[in-house]
Amino acid sequence: MTTPADDVSLIGRRTAQRATVLAALIQAGGFVGARTLYTSLRTDGAHIGLSTVYRTLGALAEAGRADVVRDRGGERLYRHRPSAEHRHYLLCRTCGMSMEIDSAAVETWAEHIARSSGFAEVEHTVELTGLCPDCRPH
Repeated sequence: MTTPADDVSLIGRRTAQRATVLAALIQAGGFVGARTLYTSLRTDGAHIGLSTVYRTLGALAEAGRADVVRDRGGERLYRHRPSAEHRHYLLCRTCGMSMEIDSAAVETWAEHIARSSGFAEVEHTVELTGLCPDCRPH
């Protein structure tokens, strides 16, 4: 597993702003939008621009150190990924709670499609949303 400082070095030059965004993403503990993270950072006194937050989150996702899902409105939500291991989540559409899920069937299917089609470097995105036990109507 890498350390947060290693994560920052994966996305280019180490800067205080990138380290601040990464630390805030880790502290968030779950999926969070860039604007929400930016607002939190500014409230805590960080001198950082919204574009820096967006660029850093995008670079972390590209480097495999942040998972990305979309909420109902289409906003990208980010969650720190402590290792490069690919993961899938079930996300509550109401409260945003997320749960890592066993995705072996999806991974097997994607590998089969890649092999049978002759494609290489196949990537996939699977987003599962629903209502968690606390939010679903009883």
